[in-house]
Amino acid sequence: MSVTRSVIVGSGSYLPKKIVTNEDLAKFVDTSDEWIRQRTGIEQRHFAAEGEFTSELGYKAALEAIKSAGIDAQEIDLIICGTATPDNTFPATSVAIQNMLGIHHGAAFDLQAVCSGFVFALSTADMYLRCGKAKTALVIGAETFSRILDFEDRTTCVLFGDGAGAVVLRAEEGTGEVSDRGILTSHLRSDGRHKEKLYVDGGPSTTQTTGHLRMEGKEVFKHAVGMITDVIIDAFNETGLDANDLDWFVPHQANKRIIDASAKKLNIAPEKVVTTVNLHGNTSAASIPLALDTAVKDGRIKKGDLVLFEAMGGGFTWGSILLRW
Repeated sequence: MSVTRSVIVGSGSYLPKKIVTNEDLAKFVDTSDEWIRQRTGIEQRHFAAEGEFTSELGYKAALEAIKSAGIDAQEIDLIICGTATPDNTFPATSVAIQNMLGIHHGAAFDLQAVCSGFVFALSTADMYLRCGKAKTALVIGAETFSRILDFEDRTTCVLFGDGAGAVVLRAEEGTGEVSDRGILTSHLRSDGRHKEKLYVDGGPSTTQTTGHLRMEGKEVFKHAVGMITDVIIDAFNETGLDANDLDWFVPHQANKRIIDASAKKLNIAPEKVVTTVNLHGNTSAASIPLALDTAVKDGRIKKGDLVLFEAMGGGFTWGSILLRW
């Protein structure tokens, strides 16, 4: 049976030039390189320069993805940007990126699911392509989390960084089998009861300010592993595949301990896990496409590989995507 699959045909990424090491943070935050590494696995992160906005990061990642795909930007008829740190309350950051790319047709909108933003955006784009509402989609995860950090809170300010990643998706015909290239299945979840565990204490409707990120770290860690694994088990059950079939696991890069615990619980071999949290920190919606592009560029992820994405973010939101490269 012929089915439409959403195939990733190109990827790209961008990191701001400014690198902030743990030692750099220790100069003005009550912390140390040892404290940060031991608890998170993070060694450094990138911060956007003054006047460098989320849209610019997303645009540069998009340019790379378009070049990688070997297409003309004018072929893109859908742009979705996953971000929790938009340039403005409105319009959407994706519209700014669309304009930078010189695209004046199709649709562009942002999707806000915090650290799950890229997974939610990719799943949404997949729906558009599979039902014939778009043919070529650009999906971006872009963040400038350094702008919402409280640098007097050492438990959160050491965790996050800035960056952007992007992929180009094209609608292609498949056989309906798990051997098809493209997205095989996606599973999304949300549970608003956990809002106070990870949120920003500001917004247009409440404080009329941007606010700062607040997190109950132990609570987030406790819920993360269980929530992450349920959507992965759903993906395996729907496709008849399992951890042994995976070539690569590309998780949200929040914390090395969460990544390791999740992989262990799912019996995913450590050598199949793509990890970049040590170099990027937690870049929220940008973390999966950044890690993905790293593994594509260094030759680990190859055509035909079975790849699993997963993420969890504030809300709580969480989700998984299983695809064949």
